[in-house]
Amino acid sequence: MEEGNFIYIDLIGRVKDTGEIFETTKEDVAKQEGIFNKRFKYKPLLQIIGSKALVPGLENTIKSMQVGEKRIIELEPKDAFGERRDELIKLFNIAMFKERGIDPFPGASVTINGLPGRILSVSGGRVKVDFNHPLAGKPIIYEVEVKEEIKNLEEKIPAIISAYSNLEKDEFSTKIQEKVVEIDTKDKDLASEVKRAISTTIKRWVGDVEKIKFISYF
Repeated sequence: MEEGNFIYIDLIGRVKDTGEIFETTKEDVAKQEGIFNKRFKYKPLLQIIGSKALVPGLENTIKSMQVGEKRIIELEPKDAFGERRDELIKLFNIAMFKERGIDPFPGASVTINGLPGRILSVSGGRVKVDFNHPLAGKPIIYEVEVKEEIKNLEEKIPAIISAYSNLEKDEFSTKIQEKVVEIDTKDKDLASEVKRAISTTIKRWVGDVEKIKFISYF
């Protein structure tokens, strides 16, 4: 695989020490493991080689794979979600949470200054928050299969839209003309951050596109 290649992959991610599955694209696996989420669409994941959307060790492995190939790989923390860092555990005054209408408790997820974290403890008017990734410091095992490669421009743009919006390909249409991509989401409206992500990804990875236009009727 080369940088810029568009592929679909199936994967299962497990914590090595416990066997816990934290990610899968397969509905049957999710149901079997008791982690099925009816709001999640289980399907092969779009991956653009070089986009760094996956952990480094997984992306580097996929680069050396071919369509139809399956592998099981074991990653140390440095090649997965990183080592745990003590400096990412911070103390905050509980008043800051109260001012925001938040009642802090251990285990709660919070976002502070744009950074996601998890509350470790609440004591003496102080709140300890861990900003490490929940899987930091843990060896990871991935089962990955390269399902398909997308080569045509007419397929790449819908693949990006579907990946970021969670819309099926029959729920929108696209038209490409003179470096302008027109995206008609019909009766669906997309959040501004989703539109931004779609536009940025198309311009970065599809090629000679200068403008993205969104049309919707809702």
